[in-house]
Amino acid sequence: MIGVAIICVVLVIFILKYVFSGSGPNPFETDTREPLKKMVHDRKERKKVLKQGFLASKVPDNLDAIIIGSGVGGLGLAVLLAKVGKKVLVLEQHDRAGGCCHTFTEKDFEFDVGIHYIGDLLDHKPFRCMLDSMTNGQLQWEPLENPFEQIVLGPPENRRQYPIYSGRTRFPEELKKCFPGEEKAIDEYLRLVKKVGRSIWHLALLKLCPLPAAKFLVYTGLAQRLSLFFKMSSRSLTEVVNELTENKDLRAVFSYIFGTYGNIPKDASFSIHSLLVTHYLNGAWYPKGGASEIAYHMIPIIEKAGGAVLVRAPVNRILFNDAKEACGVSVMKGQEEIHIRAPMVISNAGIFNTYQKLLPKELQAMPAIQQQLSMMKNGIGGLSVFVGLNGTKEELGLKANNYWIFAENNFDELVEKYMNAKREVSVKNVPLLFVGSPSAKDPTWEERSPGKSTLSVVSFANYKWFEEWKDGKVTNRAAEYKELKQAFIDSVLDVVMSVFPKITRDKIEYIDAGTPITNTHYIRTPKGEFYGADHGIARFSPELGATVRPQTPLKNLYLTGQDLFVCGFAGALAGALTCGSVILNRNLHLDTVALAKKTKLMNNKLKGE
Repeated sequence: MIGVAIICVVLVIFILKYVFSGSGPNPFETDTREPLKKMVHDRKERKKVLKQGFLASKVPDNLDAIIIGSGVGGLGLAVLLAKVGKKVLVLEQHDRAGGCCHTFTEKDFEFDVGIHYIGDLLDHKPFRCMLDSMTNGQLQWEPLENPFEQIVLGPPENRRQYPIYSGRTRFPEELKKCFPGEEKAIDEYLRLVKKVGRSIWHLALLKLCPLPAAKFLVYTGLAQRLSLFFKMSSRSLTEVVNELTENKDLRAVFSYIFGTYGNIPKDASFSIHSLLVTHYLNGAWYPKGGASEIAYHMIPIIEKAGGAVLVRAPVNRILFNDAKEACGVSVMKGQEEIHIRAPMVISNAGIFNTYQKLLPKELQAMPAIQQQLSMMKNGIGGLSVFVGLNGTKEELGLKANNYWIFAENNFDELVEKYMNAKREVSVKNVPLLFVGSPSAKDPTWEERSPGKSTLSVVSFANYKWFEEWKDGKVTNRAAEYKELKQAFIDSVLDVVMSVFPKITRDKIEYIDAGTPITNTHYIRTPKGEFYGADHGIARFSPELGATVRPQTPLKNLYLTGQDLFVCGFAGALAGALTCGSVILNRNLHLDTVALAKKTKLMNNKLKGE
């Protein structure tokens, strides 16, 4: 036993030394923040940055890397590499850069498609300092109101509403006011989510340490024994909250945020849930000027290093040499294939697109590739409704917050029944809605669109309900598809208007919906999912954490983004940091912590503290 203990201690020391040291260049070494420039609202000027169409003549010479996909997992990684002098080409199949950070405009209403609120952005936090560095200090954030969320449970005749406040002390204090007698359950819930959420770095450690060491930690059970994140990852959210309280509404309040990763509580790992809860404990923010500000301020950094971000550039395959090493990509320009070479290819297109659509058949069949694919499955399909309204936020009763509206408090039963029913039944009973107003959250909105407001409504939908129309033209699908989409819009609108009485149909100037097949067209998700690969319990097993890593089984081909780490804006950026750590031979996660300490010290000196 003593011998085993000594081996374990030596191994842990080796892993920590390996992960916590690195000789590569640090993207955060220099403070690149600049004085705030005047915000650019002119669409033509913004188009010059966000909509640079692909031409072979625009491809830079002597590339260091090609990144497939301009979501923040790809753009963020390109910025990190650009900051150490790498020349990177980012290729995007859509007509604008940003992935789920892009916006679109219809009838003078601008809508965000994926950025609704971001957490962990206090000035001194590593995440905020990293984003400031990655946008040269130009991306500004506006805090949401407090309470930043309202949870609505039940039908109109028996509706209960619970406010969710930010603040590590205020969050539990306000919950205790809503649920007297449940103080012990609330305290224990908060203790658990904080402890588990804080141990997310163990997932990064498993992905960054040498594969043999990672496998040893997994197969000896040490990963689960030493890490609370992995210990709790096999426990469902339902299982944990049901042990804490018998109160069904409180169970629902503990669980409501499952909509941000897409798995119902009985299928959700308590570890991913804890991560999301802690992400918002200190508050929520929205980008000033809208979600497209993110890509708008990242792209110039990539270009300054000699790189480029080109749109309407669908990559149809990754190129390999005779030694089965990635050496470039093929882009379709009309009917012509254009080959672009680079010593490294990084995919932000998701694991299924990368392995099943972009690899030659003989490489797809490799056991190591098939093993990774067998460990993951497609996530749940997304449904979005975009509403353009005549009226100011005051006139319409809209605030800088979010509403989560549920038909009742039995989430598992409600959503499972909805997703498994026939579309004709489900369209009449959408059991959960996320409702937010981008216009109310953005302080620049009134200047840009006076007298107008927007709503973004989000839910889930089964891809199979819409699959028969997937090959139709996106802007002109069959009449039956349009009827089904309209039925979903009407059903969703009825619920929204019952919660927001000042919103009436005569105030609506524009309304449309995006279904799972819409998502497949615009962001190329195979089954119309918002969050990439499924985030169920299996996703957070130590085995999968160690197996799906930045390095693929094919030399010079890497993964970044949501499928590498976890979903969402912060998760995709964590994927970029993890992939960047491997490429640059340096732990960039630690560098963001050091950056935060350095920034805090500088700020204190400026204040004379």
